[in-house]
Amino acid sequence: MRLGARYGSMSTHSTCELSSCPMAIFPIRTFGDPVLRTKAKEIDTIDSGIRRLADDMIETMYDAPGVGLAAPQIGISKQLVVFDIGDGPKVLINPELLETSGGWIFDEGCLSVPGRFWEIERPAFARARGLDEHGREVEYAGEELLGRVLQHEIDHLNGTLLIERLDRRTRKEVLRELREEALGLGL
Repeated sequence: MRLGARYGSMSTHSTCELSSCPMAIFPIRTFGDPVLRTKAKEIDTIDSGIRRLADDMIETMYDAPGVGLAAPQIGISKQLVVFDIGDGPKVLINPELLETSGGWIFDEGCLSVPGRFWEIERPAFARARGLDEHGREVEYAGEELLGRVLQHEIDHLNGTLLIERLDRRTRKEVLRELREEALGLGL
């Protein structure tokens, strides 16, 4: 997830938990890539490979820069998300959205639809549970930005792009623009 222009950007920094640094920065898959429309597979075993993937995703997220990143956005169909809303990076494996409430309109963007932001209404509060990079159960709950990031990244794991959260008329216009852009029309 990317913050809207009026909210500024998060400061970026590197993290390195494993001894095999430097980390990889992955290219981010964009609209039209089939992996973004596919439900991600659950992770059965959390091992050093998954921990390395999480670290690489964090580095990729900071490099983008963004506040959240889901594994499908780098072409890996696994239920893994990372995020940092300003209090350090978090990892969430096989997340489940447990509860949402309220409403909040926010200028939301997505690393997989670069350079575009829309005011989107989502629940203001979200609570999600999953596993961390060590296999321990974790739960995150929060309003506004944290709630938004949890919902946005879990959407990616379900094959849902931010565009699908737009009203029908706006979505139709955005899809037309993206198709024209992909074909090199209207440039």
